[in-house]
Amino acid sequence: MDGYKTLLQPGVDEVVINKSRFIGSAAPVKTAEEALAFLADVRTRYKDANHHCYAYIIGQNAGIMRYSDDGEPGGTAGMPIIEVMKARGVVDCAVVVTRYFGGVLLGAGGLVRAYSHTCALALNASQVCQMYVTQRWMMEVPYPLWDKVQHTLKALPVRLESTEFTTAVSFEISVKELDSQRVLDTLTTITDGRVETLLADETYSPWIEKTEE
Repeated sequence: MDGYKTLLQPGVDEVVINKSRFIGSAAPVKTAEEALAFLADVRTRYKDANHHCYAYIIGQNAGIMRYSDDGEPGGTAGMPIIEVMKARGVVDCAVVVTRYFGGVLLGAGGLVRAYSHTCALALNASQVCQMYVTQRWMMEVPYPLWDKVQHTLKALPVRLESTEFTTAVSFEISVKELDSQRVLDTLTTITDGRVETLLADETYSPWIEKTEE
């Protein structure tokens, strides 16, 4: 099954543009209620700010999308925020851009750029990740094969979760479902079939997006 993009964790970043302070807050959320609770929390944290413009996208198919300019000129805040989110392809997340007005008018174009830029900062602070169906495999190999296996794992699309040295080398890996057969085939080949494998569980798990900083 194909994955979907969301945010790894809550994050905050800020920038000052023409004396106005823009604070971008982002977080993964699963429902509109969670998104609005996140907005309420940000409003409380920065209760003396002039604007709390926001957007959220809910559902792997982006079925729910909402945004608000919160008193800024129409189309200059909420829409730019959600457009940046859509461009990054993230869902199940919310972004709030808080503004402390600095006394200098930015104009419509300036506001669009400021809210877009601050949204991007918030997404980066939260780390965009790809959620994939991920399998956790328990494996075991004889000691003489471990160096070869360890070296091979570094070149494979896996996460080595744990290692235990007893009568043999036991280890756990996480691998995307779409990569699992190739990984299993590779480990079977390099060990001449002497790797023992057991599928422990399967769930959605985040993989950090490496293509955008």
